[in-house]
Amino acid sequence: MTHPVTEEKPQAGDQGLLKMSGLVEASGVPAPTIKHYLREGLLPEPVKTSRNMAWYRPETVERILLIKRLQEERYMPLKAIRKLFEDDPGQAVAMLEVEDRILERALAAERTRTSATDVRKYGVPKRVLDRLAEIGILTPNSRGYSPSDVTIIEAMSRFRAGGYDEQIGFTVYDTLRYKHALEALVREEVDVLMERLGGEMQPERAVELIEAGAEPLKELIAALHTKLMVEEVERRR
Repeated sequence: MTHPVTEEKPQAGDQGLLKMSGLVEASGVPAPTIKHYLREGLLPEPVKTSRNMAWYRPETVERILLIKRLQEERYMPLKAIRKLFEDDPGQAVAMLEVEDRILERALAAERTRTSATDVRKYGVPKRVLDRLAEIGILTPNSRGYSPSDVTIIEAMSRFRAGGYDEQIGFTVYDTLRYKHALEALVREEVDVLMERLGGEMQPERAVELIEAGAEPLKELIAALHTKLMVEEVERRR
């Protein structure tokens, strides 16, 4: 005579625990991925009630979602995520909160748009604007150009007025040199800011600190550019 297999429940003090199916439903992440996170030591160990039955704490769902965010938004490999959790799990959450606030404020400032008709006053030909958009220097949408785009267009207008045009070899593709150099600098800058501010202060205060340093940073970069330009010219003499 066979006996029905009963599913052993967790103890009364472990209310709210989830089975693997519950984790999948709550997180939207498939079971094989969750099991891989477990093997990599990224999730808290489950409560075992038998050899084949495990129950997971509710906070495991939050950890799974955090791992996905770190992978998708910061492109962090699992090895780096594990080290981050080992050092300070709270810092990962704080870091993402600071990033969210920065992005939120940046997007708010970029929501206003200037139409293609209105940017014509800067005298930059449409073919030049189109090329700048093609190479990712400008990012216009159906409503027009963002404030950052307009600042770039104004700068291009001043360059051209000063004689930096195609006739002597200057094209829109020269802007890629600065874009590529700044991409590496900005990645490093964001890493440093997140490391030093994430978890050390409230997100709103961290964003205020970053915004307060924006203008001095522009002046610092401009001054360093001038010094380096002089040093390079003197070196070539």
